[in-house]
Amino acid sequence: MFSAVRPSLPALLRFVRTPSIGRTIVVLLAGAILLLLAVNVATFVMIQRTAAFNDQVERSQQVRRAARTVLLSLIDAETGQRGYLLTGRPEFLDPYIRAETSLSEQMEELEALTVGDPLLQDEVPPMLEAAREKIAEMDRTLTLSRTGRTAEALEQVRSGGGRALMESIRARMSAIDEIENERLASRTLQSERGSRSTLWANALAALLVMVLAGIMIWLVRRYVAEIQAARDTLDRLNAGLEGQVRERTAQLTRANDEIQRFAYIVSHDLRAPLVNIMGYTSELEQAGRALERQIALVEARAPKSLDAEAVTAVREDVPEAIGFIRASTGKMDRLINAILKLSREGRRNLVPEVLDMTAMAQGIADSVRHQTAEAGAEIVVEPLPRIESDRLSMEQILGNLVDNGVKYLDPSRPGRIVVSGAEEAGGQVVYRVADNGRGVSPRDHERIFELFRRSGKQDRPGEGLGLAFVRNSVRRLGGDIHVESELGKGSTFVLKFPTRLILEESGEIA
Repeated sequence: MFSAVRPSLPALLRFVRTPSIGRTIVVLLAGAILLLLAVNVATFVMIQRTAAFNDQVERSQQVRRAARTVLLSLIDAETGQRGYLLTGRPEFLDPYIRAETSLSEQMEELEALTVGDPLLQDEVPPMLEAAREKIAEMDRTLTLSRTGRTAEALEQVRSGGGRALMESIRARMSAIDEIENERLASRTLQSERGSRSTLWANALAALLVMVLAGIMIWLVRRYVAEIQAARDTLDRLNAGLEGQVRERTAQLTRANDEIQRFAYIVSHDLRAPLVNIMGYTSELEQAGRALERQIALVEARAPKSLDAEAVTAVREDVPEAIGFIRASTGKMDRLINAILKLSREGRRNLVPEVLDMTAMAQGIADSVRHQTAEAGAEIVVEPLPRIESDRLSMEQILGNLVDNGVKYLDPSRPGRIVVSGAEEAGGQVVYRVADNGRGVSPRDHERIFELFRRSGKQDRPGEGLGLAFVRNSVRRLGGDIHVESELGKGSTFVLKFPTRLILEESGEIA
């Protein structure tokens, strides 16, 4: 992971340090993103405060509701108490009994809601204490009434103690309402201020984002205009360059034709004196044989009359010289034939057609089967993709590579030559001719494709023209060739061609 990040760091630093439209746009985008993040954070904080405010409002409402519930229950209980004291009838105690049953839970709820609240500690506990005293006062009067002491119970009611407790409870209730109302008003004001702040922040952020967007749009339009201007300039340059390329291509084509004609003329003119030399060499051989017969007759009749040096010259020196001449002329003849072959191939018109490469490679393998059988080798032809190209050129290319593989097999192991291929992306096809022969030294991978150059031990016939001819033919077909090889491990010749051969002689596509 670090190796992937490390190479990109210098590029990032160069981008940051180099003034450009791209850097400006990135900075503006980063600013807009940071601004939106700030707005989001502010909105989130406001939402949290609003949620807390709502919780506080709900708690205030619960406190006020719990306090009012306690007061109402006490009023109901007091109503039932007085009705029973005045009438002595038990059904008037029903409100008292219901209130007495629920008052305990109601007071516990109010106490739980206000515990830890410093503003309510001076009001809620005294209110609850007064409520308990009021309940106790009502219990005492009811007990007196049930035991027949109704007059005494009414006297306690007339004394005003219970009335004073209820007024105290109502006063505490009013104080609790006032505290909660002030708290709600303060919190409402804070919430409104926060909402206004958030609204202004959002409006300012929206304005800034719009300004940044406008600047970026302007920069992008200017950048696009610059790109279009550069593209127009490039199109004009390309138009001129294409004309120059066509002109140079025509010049190279003419130069190549002249070279081909020159090679043909030179090869043709060299052949005439070479034929004369070869003819005179044959005459010299015949003359030497005649002299040899004459010397043999003289030796039979008068051996002492012969000069030893003359005999040595006729029997050894002349045949040796003639052998050197014949070998040299034979080599020159092969070189001239090779040059003529290259010249004729360069002047031959290519004829594209769809080729069954598997069948072609198998036919080439069958044509050298007698050689591979003698060497104990085999040629394996795998399914090959079809190609639209020149048949004769492809046959010569594969034939030369297969012959080359057979020629340089390693006698220390069973020979194996494999012809394979596959289609690649971009309208390309690749063929491989692999062998397990002697192999080629890495320093000679390029040298073996040059004219009259060979690699390794020279114990096989040849003039170093086969692979040069192959490369020339491959390039004429718009392809490329290279070798992958190690000494002692064999060689793989890799051929890459376009799936379809394109002829550009008249600007038409074949």
